[in-house]
Amino acid sequence: MSQAMDTLRAAQEHAMAIRPKVGGFPCLAEALRRAGVSRNTWILPACQSLYLTEAGPVVMQGTPLLTGAADVPAFDPQALIAALRTDQAGESTFPEFLAASWRAGVVRYDVDLIERTVTYFGCNEETYTERYPAVDIP
Repeated sequence: MSQAMDTLRAAQEHAMAIRPKVGGFPCLAEALRRAGVSRNTWILPACQSLYLTEAGPVVMQGTPLLTGAADVPAFDPQALIAALRTDQAGESTFPEFLAASWRAGVVRYDVDLIERTVTYFGCNEETYTERYPAVDIP
């Protein structure tokens, strides 16, 4: 395992250990930022995640949301916002959030850990960007 992978895994484990049920994403983002991650890009529905770290890039392959061919849902910012608010309230799991984002037409999203923004993209480059708050973590 590389230094980049070790550092990333340790930051994720730390974040999961201290993450609150409500508002957990800013805690995870801050743990990643402190570990030297500057950007995280998720590709849906493949659930592939690319982390750009000071020690080098790391890709993680999660469980895809679907297999085979599928129509891409139309980008629906209101459905995306509903999925975000449900997740932010601690009322969905991460896999449920990813599935709801896909149903809202999100094909990828980009987390800028320096600027504290997340930009969600539809297949025709439609976007929705949201800022997340800075948090202090132990």
